[in-house]
Amino acid sequence: MNTTPTTTTDDTAADRTATDRTDAERVHAYYGAVKKLGHWTDARRFEVRARRASAVLDLRSPHIPDGDIEIEVGIDHSMVKLLVPQDAEIDHWDLRYTGRGRVKDWTGENGGGRRIRITGEIKHGEIRVHRGGVATLSALFTKEFVQDARRARREGTTPVIADPSHTG
Repeated sequence: MNTTPTTTTDDTAADRTATDRTDAERVHAYYGAVKKLGHWTDARRFEVRARRASAVLDLRSPHIPDGDIEIEVGIDHSMVKLLVPQDAEIDHWDLRYTGRGRVKDWTGENGGGRRIRITGEIKHGEIRVHRGGVATLSALFTKEFVQDARRARREGTTPVIADPSHTG
């Protein structure tokens, strides 16, 4: 009887999928507010879990490598705000809704820029997409921007939260 384990292509694919899941940037917001602004990550894959909370993700940073951005959400009675460049393409075709849920993209104009693919499930929640100048204003009116501006003044640099294209 042969007792040596054999590896099949399915096992390799499962290992690769498990590895892909672990390299995602995870954002958890439970009963509070989480804001990730400026140069907070260099990942292209995100997992967002929010329950009766709000989360703000700034995806305008040049530190994020080129290519598609993938966001897997699990939203329950929450709001997730995405700050994206003006020409970003938002793809939420694979998003599931339970109860009331929606993606608010007021301009609704997908450009030829970076593609942001949103998957997962929304239960009585929403995703708000702020583009270009509205994204800048959303970042400006936060206490994190005030702290960044004070730090930049002390160090003699430029604040990065308002416009992440600045290196600091």
